[in-house]
Amino acid sequence: MTRSFASTDAGDLLKNSTLYREFLAEREEILRHKWFESEKQGRDIGFERALLDWMLKHRTPWRHSRAATKLMG
Repeated sequence: MTRSFASTDAGDLLKNSTLYREFLAEREEILRHKWFESEKQGRDIGFERALLDWMLKHRTPWRHSRAATKLMG
């Protein structure tokens, strides 16, 4: 197995991974939350603060909603 072949396999595995897709969806929500909160405060609140705030306030309902949507579709 050549190095480029191994990299391609790993990349394909990653792209097809449910865990990775969930990570990307969650990250997108955190970035959206960061933007809204930064706009409200008139300054960049930073990713870490947005992450913690989103996890405490929105993660559980978001996950429940996402799971319900998957069951329906």
